[in-house]
Formats: sequence, C-alpha cells, structure tokens
Amino acid sequence: MTGAQVDSKDSAGPEEPSPSASVPSTPSAPSAPRWRAWLLEGLTERPARHPGPHATPAEDHRGHKWWRVMCLTGVDYFSTLGYQPGIAALAAGLLSPLATLVLIALTLLGALPVYRRVARESPHGEGSIAMLERLLPWWSGKIFVLVLLGFAATDFMITITLSAADASAHVVENPFAPHWMHGGNVWITLVLVLGLGAVFLKGFKEAIGIAVVLVGAYLTLNVVVLAVSAWEVIGHPVRIGDWTDAMTAEHSSPLAMIGVALLVFPKLALGMSGFETGVAVMPQVKGDATDTHERPEGRIRETRKLLTTAAVIMSCFLLLSSLATTILIPQSAFESGGPANGRALAYLAHEHLGEAFGTVYDISTIAILWFAGASALAGLLNLVPRYLPRYGMAPEWTRAVRPLVLVFMAAAVFITLWFNANVDDQSGAYATGVLVLMLSASFASAVAVHKRGHRAATIGFGAITAVFAYTLVTNVIERPDGIKIAAIFILAILVTSFASRVRRAFELRAAEVTFDETAVRIIDEAATSGPLLLVANEPQEHSTREYRAKEHSQREQTHIPDGRPVLFLEVFVQDSSDFTADLAVRGDEKHGARRLRVEGATVPNTIAAVLMQLRDRTGQVPHAYFNWTEGNPFSHLVRFLVFGHGEVAPVTREVLRRAEPDPDRRPRVHVG
Repeated sequence: MTGAQVDSKDSAGPEEPSPSASVPSTPSAPSAPRWRAWLLEGLTERPARHPGPHATPAEDHRGHKWWRVMCLTGVDYFSTLGYQPGIAALAAGLLSPLATLVLIALTLLGALPVYRRVARESPHGEGSIAMLERLLPWWSGKIFVLVLLGFAATDFMITITLSAADASAHVVENPFAPHWMHGGNVWITLVLVLGLGAVFLKGFKEAIGIAVVLVGAYLTLNVVVLAVSAWEVIGHPVRIGDWTDAMTAEHSSPLAMIGVALLVFPKLALGMSGFETGVAVMPQVKGDATDTHERPEGRIRETRKLLTTAAVIMSCFLLLSSLATTILIPQSAFESGGPANGRALAYLAHEHLGEAFGTVYDISTIAILWFAGASALAGLLNLVPRYLPRYGMAPEWTRAVRPLVLVFMAAAVFITLWFNANVDDQSGAYATGVLVLMLSASFASAVAVHKRGHRAATIGFGAITAVFAYTLVTNVIERPDGIKIAAIFILAILVTSFASRVRRAFELRAAEVTFDETAVRIIDEAATSGPLLLVANEPQEHSTREYRAKEHSQREQTHIPDGRPVLFLEVFVQDSSDFTADLAVRGDEKHGARRLRVEGATVPNTIAAVLMQLRDRTGQVPHAYFNWTEGNPFSHLVRFLVFGHGEVAPVTREVLRRAEPDPDRRPRVHVG
C-alpha cells in the first residue's frame, strides 16, 4: 500500500479546510432483484437470531418449563435410540450390554458433571467454546475457536445426515413400503435432507410444542417395545442362558469380558450426543423472577435439572435396549443390509407387536429423527453467526439465514453421497465431533474450577478430561473418517474466515463511538474556530518539546493553516485480533497539547471511526494530518492485518472512502 492510493483531493498540499457543515445525502441504491432480496432477507438484523429450536429468545421472552425444553434437547439426544442399539451390537457383539454400562458410567459420572459446570459457567447458551475463548488471548484464541467450530460443524452436520439415513432405513424396511422404495436409502435420505432445507428456506418457527409431542410419543412407544421385550425374555429364560453361554464361549473370564468392554466402548460414544444441545438451549429455560443477565441462578438450576433428568432417562433406555436387542436379535441381523441394521428397536416392534404397531413405531422414529436434523441445523445457524461475524471472519451474507442453509444443505448432500447414506459408516464421524466437544467442555471445566481454587473438583474434571481424550484418540484411530470430515470443515472455515477478514479489513468496524466530558469540551471549543484539525500521533507519553516539534513539522509539511488550533489524536491498540469494538474517546490536556486518546483493535479503522463521529457531532468535515511511514509497503500491510498498525494514512483514507461514498462529506486526509 503506497502513497499513490491517496487521491489528489486528500493528498499533501495547500488546502484551506472547507467550513461547510451540511451536504446532501447520497441517493439510495437501486433496489436489489427480488430473488436476491429474498435470499438475503434479515441481513441487516443482528446475527444468531434465527427463530429455530435453538434460537435466542426475545428480551420479553419468559422461557419454558425445563421439562419442555428437555424435549427440545431430546429430539437430538433420545432420537439416537433409533440407531444406537444396532451400532452397539455391531461394535461390541454379545458384550454390548457391558460396553453400554461403561458408556452409562461415563455419561453419569463424566459428561453430566462436566455439562452441569458448563451450565454454571456459560448460562446464555454459548457453551464450552465460549469458556475456552476466554482462556486464550489474541489470534491464538480466535484460531482455536475456529478449529472447535469445525468439530462442532462435524457434529451437527453428521447429526443431520446420519439421522436422515436412519430414517430412510426405517422407511425401506417397513413391510408396507412400496417396492420401488426398496434399496432407495440414498435418494430417500437426500429427499429428507433437502426437505429439511426447504423448510428452513421458507422460515422455521420455534417448535418446542412439536418437540414435546414427538419425544413423548417416541419414548412411550419405546417403553411399550422394551416392556414387551422384557416379557419375552422372562417368558423364555433360556434366551438369557444362551446369551451368557455364548459370551463365556467367546471370552475366557469375566475380567476378559470387562477388558473387551472397556476397549470397545468408545465406538458407542454417540450415545452421549445430546449434552451440547442441552446447554445450547439454555436461553429457552424459564428461571426465577429474580434472575438477572449476570446471575441467572434460576435458569442455571433448572438447566441442571434438565441435564440430569435427560441423562438418567437416556441411561435407562440405553441399558434396557442393549439387553433386549442383544438377547432377542440374532447377531447376523445387525450386519450391513440385515433387517436390524440401524433399526434394532423397530425390528423388535415389528417382530413382537405386529406390523401395524411396528409401522406406527417407524413413523414416530422417522419423525423424531427428521426433527433431530432440524434441531441440528438450527444449532448451526445460531453457532456460526455467533462467532464469525464478530471476528470479521465471515462474508456479509452469512448474517442471513437462507444462504447459510444452502451452504449446509450442499455439505449434507456431499456427506450423504460420500457415506452412501450408511448409518454405521457415519457413526465414527459423528462420535468424533461429539467427543471433541466433550473433551473441550471437560478441559474448560477443569480450568474453571482450578481458577476458583477447588482442588478436588480440578482433579475430578482432569480425570474426566483424560478419559475423554483416550476415548477420542481410540475412536479416531479405529474410525478416521470422523477426523477427515472434521479436517475438511476446519480447513474450509479457516480459509474462508481469513479470506473474509482480509476482505473486510477496510471496514469502519466501530460499533459505537463515545466521548468523555473532557473530550466533549475540547472538541466543542476547537469547533468554534471551524472544522476540526487533528494530528495523528503515536500514543506514547511525550514531552512538551516533542509535541511542539510535531505540531511545527505537520504545519510545515502539510500546510495546516496558521493560527488554527490542532488536536492530537492517539490510538492505543489492545487486541488486534478483535474486529469490532465500542470506542470510548478520552480527552486531556498535557504537555501543552490537547489530546483525544482512544483504545481500538486497529489504528487506521479507529481513526476513521472517530473522524466520522466528529463530523456528525460538529456538523463540519474534519481534517486529519499524517506522516508517511518509512519501509516496505507490503510489510506495512501485513503489520496492519496482523498487528493493527502499519502505513496508517492510506489505510485510513481507504476506510473513509468505503464508509462515506460522498467525497464532500468524507473527512479529509493530508499526508506529509
């Protein structure tokens, strides 16, 4: 970036500041095409306000009872019963109940305490990602969050595709399904995914009421299936003997069985998938009348009740379903293409309760699995805009819902075709996303309690972190597809994020500019003499001699009119990785100079924002005076992008040019 970028109107040279205060506003831009207006509807609204299941409620929203919100979590969590027993049977075989017991222990003694702590530390739905964001400053924190967003995207995207794939398995295996549907898992999955996208493109309303109905019906039907299965086992106790004899034949001792169960339980990790959703929906939970934004104690208490109840219910269903499916279903039926593959409980429903009840069960399962995909998509639509626009790492269109829906649907179609709509093949990728988020949550919880001096809790959360780390590593080694999918998402997020950051580097950025009383007095006094004249200055402390020398050199080099007072504008860069910030301008008089001092993420953008606000306050176009910076222009550009400073004058000029299209209203830039 060189001095050639400063046009003749703003270049160094004799120019008497214009005293004009009012300039006609720029004409409005021509209206956008109808399709573009529809696609970008809501672009000017605040991000992360999509009215889906995870949406942030309005300010006057009083919330819902915790058990109703638990059903919203349950469409993700409880729906895994549709495929979890079959995956457990494939992974652990006859030892599926023992491996499930290990999973339940990790759920109740590991994941539940961790997310109860997350609810305490992050009560507004940000989750563990926000907790870790606060631990790491500057660019390292931003990059770490982007990586976690990649794993979160893996979790939610695979939730969409895996749930749709399992729903298609229930469709094609139903005896009343038309013959032309048989073997059509891929295209049925694609229809379900695209139908989900169509609903969101049209506009998806918050549907806690629907979630309550779906979860209530689904769990009731599962209770019936498991009760009948239990009666079948009790009525034929020889089945238990056959199962135990088969286990004894395969494994030499109970210790060997326990050892194998401990080794294979990581493959069952997707049975813990609902916890991240549980904290994401916290803003929907009704708290106490005395709750405040800073201390929502009632909401935290009710959310912890939600998490505990959901974990206990799911643990009971996991154990009972694992026992029923392992004892009553032949192992060969779980294999790929088998009648129980991806639909073990549905197999039992048809086998023991008849085709009519089985069909009702299939319809209920398909509905809750499809709604789990809706819940996951709404989570993505809230999660991505929560961070990327704040970092300046997302294009403008990501603040609108519909373009994001199209991007996510394209990714879902790709994943479905890649995995051929196979539930078993996608389970590894699903478990990877779930485990990374749980690992980050347990680590963040350990750090949080350590900072509070709770030694015993720190040791406990540290141990849980180690278990989740082992589980994750084991899962990645055995099923690397998860890390491959996550790596694709991470790479895509990193590349697009930094490209967007570079592209948006010349935006005004400031959310709000305010002046303290001293600054207001200094500005108003200087404005009585005409348009403000501001000298951009390094913010370090100076002596009276240095300020006088600076003023003299600027008057000589840039021809500041004699006799007119000047103000020194000084910017302190705190965290250049931030993109937007509220600017608080402080005024003082020191060393014989009147100074306006402000903290910002970058020097040029901060100066430009202050100049624009001074113009609006005084009604006159201000003038800013700079010196050229010696050095390589490219290195200055890199310093600006990374450290927030560099060749300030031309960048300030460019920021002002983009912020104010009318040259007559644009603050003047002079360089000497």
